[in-house]
Amino acid sequence: MSRDFAVCRGRGQPTCVVDGDTIRYRGERIRLLDIDTPEIFSPQCASEREWGRRAMYRLVELLNQGSFEIVAGFGNDRDVYGRQLRRLVRNGNSLGDMLVEEGLARRWTGMRGGWCG
Repeated sequence: MSRDFAVCRGRGQPTCVVDGDTIRYRGERIRLLDIDTPEIFSPQCASEREWGRRAMYRLVELLNQGSFEIVAGFGNDRDVYGRQLRRLVRNGNSLGDMLVEEGLARRWTGMRGGWCG
């Protein structure tokens, strides 16, 4: 699937990027299950917010570069916030892995880590 993604500007947008590891697609909230990115809504420091914004805008770019698949089937279907847990894949490559390779995310290990200092 491919859509025109932008940063979410309110709850009414059915398709948009919430942050570096969460999107809305056709009204469904989707959490990229293979990565963790810095927080932008409740950061522990200013640099975390800045890196979180960079990850968010880069995810917008990656999503808009062409078709991708939303892939399920990796254990838990939803997280504690009700978001679908999925991988976003283009040509067999995880978009989350691309963010990790660019230093904008880290692999999800099941635990949140700090992004400050």
